[in-house]
Amino acid sequence: MKANDRAKKDKDSRVGLMPAIIQDYKSGEVLMLAYMSKESLKKSLETGTTWFWSRSRKKLWNKGETSGNVQKIKNIKYDCYGNALLISVEQIGNACHTGNRSCFYRFLKDIGKDLDFSRYSKEKRQDNILEELYKVVDSRIKNKTSDSYTYNLHKKGLDEIIKKFGEESMEVILSAKHQKKQEMINEIADTLYHLIVLMVEKKVTLEEVFGELKSRRR
Repeated sequence: MKANDRAKKDKDSRVGLMPAIIQDYKSGEVLMLAYMSKESLKKSLETGTTWFWSRSRKKLWNKGETSGNVQKIKNIKYDCYGNALLISVEQIGNACHTGNRSCFYRFLKDIGKDLDFSRYSKEKRQDNILEELYKVVDSRIKNKTSDSYTYNLHKKGLDEIIKKFGEESMEVILSAKHQKKQEMINEIADTLYHLIVLMVEKKVTLEEVFGELKSRRR
């Protein structure tokens, strides 16, 4: 792979994406599932029509730009974790590229060849649990959840967060020397949690850390 191709691939892989479920605003029928980046969501809000990120072409696309099957946005909702969108639209024409009104026009009879379970790798799922944890920590702090250990730790200030992270890091070292594997796994999980609390406190994002790691990869 050429250097330019590698750079383009790394740039594309850093585009943060969020699933967007599109439904008819009158009937509630689910029309399609696509993915939005921050930029495509911003353009959707600005223009009043849906914009998505094409994972195959690595670029933004405006639904109906060439086909005329435009989606006029009525409202946008998001889920409790803030990692999925539900968009109600007035659909002009058909939503599916096959000519069907909805992309969900087939009924499942068995787990056949049309279903692709390999699309999302184990690596991506592991990235997502860190993103989910980061969002939960951020939410606990922003919403001042009084019965939350996370929020109470935040209230104690940066020095206490650093202290807890240091203590948990030492527990990992000790478990590596003296305890069984499962104990070490538990201590690593505790350390990662306190690291993410520290990251949220200092406004360091996972995307920034992942980007730095990828830039170091040879």
